[in-house]
Amino acid sequence: ITCPGVVLKDKQELYLGVFVLGKYKKTECVPAVFPLFFQERLLFEKAFANIVDPGDLVKLLESDTAVLELIQLVPPVGKVLATYEENTRDFLFPDPKLTHGRRGLEREILMKRSPFFTGIAPKLRFSTTSLISDSLLSLGRSHIQ
Repeated sequence: ITCPGVVLKDKQELYLGVFVLGKYKKTECVPAVFPLFFQERLLFEKAFANIVDPGDLVKLLESDTAVLELIQLVPPVGKVLATYEENTRDFLFPDPKLTHGRRGLEREILMKRSPFFTGIAPKLRFSTTSLISDSLLSLGRSHIQ
């Protein structure tokens, strides 16, 4: 996360919280000095037991929201400095306006500043990889794919 010229008033560490597919994960904490480097992979898995048609999966992903939050560990519960929200389909499967980086396709987004954050909006650089597979689920004696 870059934010040129911004110096944080509070010096407590920060982390990135990510909510995707109904699951929440967070990165390790990093020092409160820009640029922030989160060198982590967050894995989200979800089985959709009642989805058979790929079109139904697309609709479900479009109605779901992916949320990213930059949070500083300011007592008592932490302070949200910036957020980013997008429907899960577009978050996982973005338009082909990406840049090729060292580790595949990278995206850059501007986060929305909270009232606690002064300065320009933080820019987040990240990449996503998605895998969709069919599976055979056993429900009693019948099997559905």
